[in-house]
Amino acid sequence: MTAHSPARSRILILLSALAVLTAVALASVLHASARAERRDHTRAGGPKVTPGTVTLTAPGRMVFRNMAWGPHRDELTTVPAAAPAGPRTASGVKCLRFYAAAGTGVCLQAVHGPVSDTYRALILDAKLHTKAHYDVPGIPSRARVSPTGHYAAWTAFVGGDSYAGTNFSTRTAIADTRTGDLIPSLETFRIIRNNRPYQSADVNFWGVTFAADDTTFYATLATKGSTYLVRGDLRTRTVTTLHPNVECPSLSPDGTRIAYKKRVKGLSKDAPWRLYVLDLGTMRETPLAETRSVDDQAVWKDARTIVYALPGDYGADLYSVPSDGTGKPHRISVSAVSPAYVD
Repeated sequence: MTAHSPARSRILILLSALAVLTAVALASVLHASARAERRDHTRAGGPKVTPGTVTLTAPGRMVFRNMAWGPHRDELTTVPAAAPAGPRTASGVKCLRFYAAAGTGVCLQAVHGPVSDTYRALILDAKLHTKAHYDVPGIPSRARVSPTGHYAAWTAFVGGDSYAGTNFSTRTAIADTRTGDLIPSLETFRIIRNNRPYQSADVNFWGVTFAADDTTFYATLATKGSTYLVRGDLRTRTVTTLHPNVECPSLSPDGTRIAYKKRVKGLSKDAPWRLYVLDLGTMRETPLAETRSVDDQAVWKDARTIVYALPGDYGADLYSVPSDGTGKPHRISVSAVSPAYVD
């Protein structure tokens, strides 16, 4: 018997390792393919979803991204706001993130390519027809429309893919839905912090929410390891810091309060947030009754109720909680995300 040379032994070990890696990669691809195929089939016991007409002007409705497994997964669907767990009507329009107000919607979509995906923002009319579209430079994260429907904003990750860590960068844009004019990045706005102009190479913005005057907006500013609530002015292209440790703000219907997620010391770095409401007049913070970590830009269903998403068995589920810190959270809908309430 001839002994293997050291070189031949190394080659055999390398070939064996490559064979194992190839088998693992093939198994992973087959598993992902099988899971994707399962998602195309309706899950027993899941929400009933049927195709139909979805508009952004039907009063008393909630429109959202349906995440239930089946042929209508990821489509915009609608239910009565008073019966959010009821049967869903699916539109055929797919979105990763969505929001709507005053008959105008913004839909952040993936465009699947042969090698990788790209992303775009669609401005939708009341019948979900596309009025305009814009390239989005990364993975969609947040979307909002002003109460008048005249402006839309979106945030995308352009480095990293989670707000929980520190290794990420975002790009936030605002579009005029009437003229098509685009502000591609809020990083071009002048920053006022502590009553002084502020500049830093590490500035990030995300989570725009609009006031009703078509001038004022609020957002998160991150710099030097800290986050701030900022008030922005679209006319002067200026943002001013208001309050620390505020992320993903959401302005109340009357414009007096901000719902947001706040990093709380002592919590896991992967789940560091709690929901709070900030009174803009007094800057008093109220912790809400939801004690789980919420990585979402909450929505005001009305002046008394906050709605938000938490991870669920099939993507995400929607929950509600009182905005005054009382009560307790309730799950209102399964396999759903990005809700918008249509008046």
